[in-house]
Amino acid sequence: MKTVFLSYLLALLPVTLMAQKPVPVKPRILISTDIGGTDPDDNQSMTHFLMYSNLFETEGLVSSPSYGYGTKRHLLDMIDLYEKDLPKLSQHLTGYPTPDALRTVCKQGRQGAAPVKGYTTATEGSDWIISCAKKISEQPLWVLVWGGLDDLAQALHDDPTIQTKIRVYWIGGPNKKWSANSYAYIAQNFPNLWIIEANGSYNGFFSDNGVPDSLRNHTYHDRYIRAAGHLGKDFRNYYKGNIKMGDTPALLYMMDGDPTDPGKESWGGSFEKVDHSPRRIFTTGTTLADTVGVYSVMEFHLKGPKATIPADSACFTMTVQAQIGEQKWPGYYLGNGNYVILYIPKQTETLTYTIRSVIPGFPQQHGKFVVNNNWPGKRGAADYKLGPNWYTDRDNPSLFDGRQQGGKTVLKWRSAVLLDWAKRWAWLY
Repeated sequence: MKTVFLSYLLALLPVTLMAQKPVPVKPRILISTDIGGTDPDDNQSMTHFLMYSNLFETEGLVSSPSYGYGTKRHLLDMIDLYEKDLPKLSQHLTGYPTPDALRTVCKQGRQGAAPVKGYTTATEGSDWIISCAKKISEQPLWVLVWGGLDDLAQALHDDPTIQTKIRVYWIGGPNKKWSANSYAYIAQNFPNLWIIEANGSYNGFFSDNGVPDSLRNHTYHDRYIRAAGHLGKDFRNYYKGNIKMGDTPALLYMMDGDPTDPGKESWGGSFEKVDHSPRRIFTTGTTLADTVGVYSVMEFHLKGPKATIPADSACFTMTVQAQIGEQKWPGYYLGNGNYVILYIPKQTETLTYTIRSVIPGFPQQHGKFVVNNNWPGKRGAADYKLGPNWYTDRDNPSLFDGRQQGGKTVLKWRSAVLLDWAKRWAWLY
């Protein structure tokens, strides 16, 4: 009965929404994910990837949790579910990778954010990025970053030559906040990297604005997934089955048309070039007279006692009071009595913070500042100057979805994506 019901629903799907133009050649991809961390949307996105994995040459699945305690084990658990559903998926399409092939490319990356210099020591994951990037191929390696940039920054530091061999699609936004140090390192030292920095566009994938009732976040599961296969039964463990999947646009971008052209319309969004990344440096406390742009790098420099600790040691804390609650961020010692912390705000709001340390004589500091919704906004003397292949969310006001810049470039295709996915869920009954 379930199969009959789903077949009936799928027959009603509006074909006019199916605007996907398949990518001509299977792209080489490596996914860096913070799956198992604090946000379970990576599990949802991994489910989607596995069900579409026949479309890619998957060369790496790297566990890179800037925050939280995700591990490679979380990737392997998802592949175990995929293995159980693979016989049904393979009845409909060829080209699915074997579970063992996927397990082989699972690697453990850095757990926790990089220190202020942006890198530390190599990980299994960062080494694997280098290894895959240096393979002889006519295609670039597409690195799809669903979390922090820490393993990518480490790989670029350890072998700068890979900069010309990779293309990056990064889900920024809050992930940019969690990996401020590695972002600053890449922007400062690798401005010619080919990268899509998606800070706002990806939000369009979990927006319900103008979406039909059957495809809304809280209804899609019960209408199309329910308990379809082992992946479907597991899906309800994340947000009770409500759709978020904020990382999925990185994958969608690789499924639709020509990924070498960020300016085109695609399931994963449409982007424009950006030639600077805003950076503000503060040497005194901030007040409500200080306004910074969303997603901007803020550097707080402090003078204090000459501590007998190694440079780049985390030694003080910035406690920020935001709309989502209190968050704590580590600050670092630069040596010779100099201290610094990098912070990146992720949304428009007024923030209050306190800076404290247990180091005797450390200058405790309080402050406030205002975050506006301008990205990248006006130029500043301290901005990172970016090369010709750095792309970001379109700043056309008509493409904002609420306050999310470029959100409509993804939201436009959300129904088409979910209806296409519904076909594959039907295969698992």
